[in-house]
Amino acid sequence: MPGKLKSNRRSGCPVSVSLEIFGDRWSLLIIRDLMVRGYRTFKDFEESGEGIATNILADRLRKLEASQILTAEVDETDGRKVNYRLTEKGIDLAPVLLDLLVWGARHEKTGAPGAFLARAEKNRERFLAEARRRWQERDSTPLIPKFGPGGRKDQKGE
Repeated sequence: MPGKLKSNRRSGCPVSVSLEIFGDRWSLLIIRDLMVRGYRTFKDFEESGEGIATNILADRLRKLEASQILTAEVDETDGRKVNYRLTEKGIDLAPVLLDLLVWGARHEKTGAPGAFLARAEKNRERFLAEARRRWQERDSTPLIPKFGPGGRKDQKGE
């Protein structure tokens, strides 16, 4: 299927190609949840608070797996359960997600704690190294706090 995705591309532009793979909001939120929230199962994603329908979630998980952004692994303790995990290609999206977090918090009203984002932006390389370390060690401890539905009152997050 990855070959099929490549043959139907609109253009050879790297931005266009990237957006065809992970450019809808659900795919990026699934990648975020895998990368920084420690989510691993269909149920984790379903209960993330984003309101994704189960049919869309199943579709996006299949597409991300076909694009080799994530893999599905049978749980070692329960063969009926599937755990999702980012691939090397998927974890390489960490700088993109960090930039989206910072950009969104800087320019829009969000529920993100300003102090956390300021530290992440200031210590960018350390944040990215920690995301990669957790991925390599299969450490599912959340890297970022879960942001509330409310928004910040000012652009500095105070």
